Amino acid sequence: MAKSVKMADIAQVMGVSTVTVSKALSNQKGVSEELRAKIKQKAAEMGYRTTSALSQERAKKNVSYTIGAIVADRFLDKYDSFYWTLYQEVATVAVQRGCFTMLEVLQSEDESRMIMPKLLQEKKTEGLVIIGRLKKEYLDKLMEYADIPVLFLDFYEKSGQCDSVVSNSYFGMYAMTNYLFDMGHKDIGFVGNVLSTDSVTDRYFGYVKSLYEHNVDVNRDWVINDRDPDTGRSDGGFKIQLPTKMPTAFVCNSDVAAAMLVRALEGEGYKVPEDISVVGYDNYQPPGLCDVRITTYEADMREMAKRTVKNMIRKISGEHYKQGVYIVNGRIIHKDSVMQCKKSG
Repeated sequence: MAKSVKMADIAQVMGVSTVTVSKALSNQKGVSEELRAKIKQKAAEMGYRTTSALSQERAKKNVSYTIGAIVADRFLDKYDSFYWTLYQEVATVAVQRGCFTMLEVLQSEDESRMIMPKLLQEKKTEGLVIIGRLKKEYLDKLMEYADIPVLFLDFYEKSGQCDSVVSNSYFGMYAMTNYLFDMGHKDIGFVGNVLSTDSVTDRYFGYVKSLYEHNVDVNRDWVINDRDPDTGRSDGGFKIQLPTKMPTAFVCNSDVAAAMLVRALEGEGYKVPEDISVVGYDNYQPPGLCDVRITTYEADMREMAKRTVKNMIRKISGEHYKQGVYIVNGRIIHKDSVMQCKKSG
């Protein structure tokens, strides 16, 4: 019957990937017109029902969509709950749009063993939001396995063809570093594992752009990790290692990293901001980690959530939407962690 025909079935017959079939049927880039026509013809022959046709039936029955979300457990350690808050924003917006959400926390062992999320195995949702980058091999397999629309939140893939919603990490950290220069700082460090996630990488290069525009070279001793390089976690006994010679200021890839840095600095007798200024990113500072209110670049989580839900509904229903990477701007939030530099160098 037509109901049983899925994209994976078409892909198997055509000898292509499920992603290719999805792009062809939704008129996305990355598929030649000749192959697109053949896939559409084969889908029609096999009786495949498009998402737009299914959505029309659902509208008549007044049934809402269920949107799944997955996030790796390493992003939900005892400090870093930014992604949990981001998911809550998605869930809130989804309810306002008449939809439901289901969250699955992906365990590290399942990711290593290439076990697909239960949300997909048990076909509980009609769309899937992946919050935070997964390991490449796992993500590649998931994209082949998924037979429903998928959207990335807070990361993107290299080609930029997969639908993603991200904060403007590059410009945000560029703006925060420029702000420190405006406050008289020239010796500025960076806190974050540079290649750990797309957002951290982009924030690092925003920092580097600002340095170079001010004729300042990167001091590798001042680029320090904020998490264990092997596990990607900032809990479990991880401690920030301070450099021997200190800069006058640090930009941190997140407010969690900034708060951890403040605690490490205070442990060595430094005062923030009297001795060293610190800025963060996200405008999400976990309670109890440090007493200093961190000056930061606010990630507009509500706007990210709105765009995510809006695009996902349109992907499921087959409506037109802006495909590719959608960048959400934020703003600088001035608090208590920066002072005018008294001296530099």
